[in-house]
Amino acid sequence: MYSATENTDRRVVNVATYLRKMARSQPYQRAVVYPYAKDRQGRIAYTHLTFRQLDIESDCMAQGLDGIGISRGVRTILMVKPSLDFFALVFALFKVGAVPVVVDPGMGVMRMLGCLKESRAQALIGIPRAHLLRTLAPKYFTTITTAVTVGPRWFWSGPTLRQVRKKQWDPYPMAQTTADEIAAILFTTGSTGPAKGVFYTHGVFDAQVRNIRDQFGIGPGEIDLPTFPLFALFDPALGMTAIIPDMDPTKPARVNPEKIIEAIVNHGVTNMFASPALLNRVGLYGTDKGIKLPPLKRIITAGAPATPANIEQFSGLLVEDARIHTGYGATEAMPVSAFGSDEILNKTRKLSEQGFGMCVGRPITGVDVRIIQISDGPIAIWTDDLVMPEGETGEIVVRGEQVTRGYYERPRDDRLAKIHDGDTVWHRMGDLGWMDKKGRIWFCGRKSHRVTTEKGTLFTIPCEAIFNNHPRVFRSALVGVGPKGHKHAVICIELESGDRGKDKAGLKTELLELARTSPITEDIDTILFHRAFPVDIRHNSKIFREKLAVWAAKQLKMESSQ
Repeated sequence: MYSATENTDRRVVNVATYLRKMARSQPYQRAVVYPYAKDRQGRIAYTHLTFRQLDIESDCMAQGLDGIGISRGVRTILMVKPSLDFFALVFALFKVGAVPVVVDPGMGVMRMLGCLKESRAQALIGIPRAHLLRTLAPKYFTTITTAVTVGPRWFWSGPTLRQVRKKQWDPYPMAQTTADEIAAILFTTGSTGPAKGVFYTHGVFDAQVRNIRDQFGIGPGEIDLPTFPLFALFDPALGMTAIIPDMDPTKPARVNPEKIIEAIVNHGVTNMFASPALLNRVGLYGTDKGIKLPPLKRIITAGAPATPANIEQFSGLLVEDARIHTGYGATEAMPVSAFGSDEILNKTRKLSEQGFGMCVGRPITGVDVRIIQISDGPIAIWTDDLVMPEGETGEIVVRGEQVTRGYYERPRDDRLAKIHDGDTVWHRMGDLGWMDKKGRIWFCGRKSHRVTTEKGTLFTIPCEAIFNNHPRVFRSALVGVGPKGHKHAVICIELESGDRGKDKAGLKTELLELARTSPITEDIDTILFHRAFPVDIRHNSKIFREKLAVWAAKQLKMESSQ
């Protein structure tokens, strides 16, 4: 298990300091805006906290939490929906030096419970439904000694947040945490493996704030629409107003585009974070209605590769010099690289469509990126012999201040994901790619998704790009069927929305002919049609190829028996 003592950075750093600075420099600017209700005319009514109010509110909560034992180093499960209380509680926990444990509820109840049990948290702050879950499934919460209800308490014990919160404000003496001290445990969704608790230190958060600000040129006074709650936490530290969107954050692919557009126009949103799935849905609606979004000057998309077609579609809604930036990273290392829509559409798009991979830009300042030999086993110590020759595909590894050093109580995963290099650590992204002569990273898919046949190894993103060129194909997915090292390559096809799939035999012939046009797909001879691909729960964009592989094996078995 990783311990903070492995790192020796003892600088005093507390990420809540950013909020306090903003409260002094721009006290009356709105920090968080929340859609509270609708009036009789159906218009949305909003409630908000200014930076000064948010700083005061988090101070009052910090005083109260400290008073009931939620103090420095106490692991605290936070199960609160995006709201004013959510922001105040997160910064209150940072101020006291407690360690928020955050699990994405979209991963499903049982997986979420497993993560919560694994965290061995001592405290729980949650809405009534969270405490109902604690009451009905007590074996997952045996280590909890302090429980605070956000909202009305029903039939369980413990104080409510209203009771805990100190009524009279006194500036709270912020904990003098160090850069190497644990600030939070954030669980991955486990899209391509088990969900893991990632150690975030105050130094990692601090580096992320600085790198995001500098990379994208974000300044105080901007207005953000963060459609993924975790990214919303950076807004107060960056001096941006966070507009909480009226949406289910676990289902971005089903978002109501009218509500997103309404929020952008109502508040003059200048910055938006969106997964490719949300970008596609809003872009499709906006294009159909001829909508323009003059306030937006920057869109950051991440979570899965955004296709050039998706980027081009949403770009049609923007005006003047507004840009879409694709960000590359992971919970364990974020951000790693970024890329602007101009270069994507004008320079790398054609190469991506030809099967070179998806370009995800150049490494941001302060991040080292290398491409190493593909290996499924652990690599304990870094050596330069691991690095692949320029232009060859291998595993992407990264090193930098915002790269986390380990997982919570998962030594085996630490061994598989971390390579020690003196006092620093390289994180193995689990992604495959290559770097060109201009220093750009080309993403070729997950390492676990590569398909090794008797003729060689196929990578998902390059192969799929060939088939995605067909106008009837919404997306494709390469999977392997059969024993390891001798798999049969299969391309699964999801048709464009509204395509009823008539003349699939003719379409299959066309797709096989398309495959013959490229050396990377010329040996693929099996195509299956799937109604709707299973996708990840966080961004609704990453394809669950593991599930598709199981489905494909069953389909081929059925066809062979007929």
